[in-house]
Amino acid sequence: MTVPVRSARFADAREAADLAAFLGRLLHYDRAAAVRLQAGGGALAVFGRPPSFEVLAIRTARLAGAHDFDVTVSAGELLEALDTDGADGTALPAPVTGPPWAGLLPPRSGWQERPGLPGPVDLRTRLTDAVAEFRSRDAALPEDRRTRAERDLIGHDIWSRTVGDTELPLRAVHAAQSLGFLRPAPDFPVALLTAGSWLRLRTPFGSIALRGAGGGLGTLAVTVGTV
Repeated sequence: MTVPVRSARFADAREAADLAAFLGRLLHYDRAAAVRLQAGGGALAVFGRPPSFEVLAIRTARLAGAHDFDVTVSAGELLEALDTDGADGTALPAPVTGPPWAGLLPPRSGWQERPGLPGPVDLRTRLTDAVAEFRSRDAALPEDRRTRAERDLIGHDIWSRTVGDTELPLRAVHAAQSLGFLRPAPDFPVALLTAGSWLRLRTPFGSIALRGAGGGLGTLAVTVGTV
């Protein structure tokens, strides 16, 4: 069966370039990454899952004109197809079989802001301290315990810690910084939102979402989600 070619035209070249940067960072953690694309009206939401962090990353982009599609594609093929000059539309790659996480997207509505999240400067300081602690504890391991399993235990202990007076695990903040969502500016707006069991760290450049229980994506049955 022939799959119809879908295309997307971005509002300007900056939108496509920012999306390309996000895809490049995502592919750094998983060269075979897939992304789910949901377009409605003049906006595109791109969902990905960097495996190192056990979270969903969400990047949005403005589109020129109304679009309507929902498809999962290869992140690498989408990056190659992107028209970062903004002169032409981007032909989307052929759909791929979606990974399980692609059916566990956070809800579109019902989000409420929660207090207790430290500011961006404090968040970045905590990340710096966490990385330093990991390196120190790793270096202190005896030679016979210097294994991947031991390092994973240290990482789990550090990155599962919650931030401020919230349930948000530090790994979500780490993911936001690693994917370019958390920028080094004192007045940079960040917010923590909740909807049901979902947590969402929102910044102007993207969001990190995860299930509150256990700090991961949960084990609920697959459902169709929207932005």
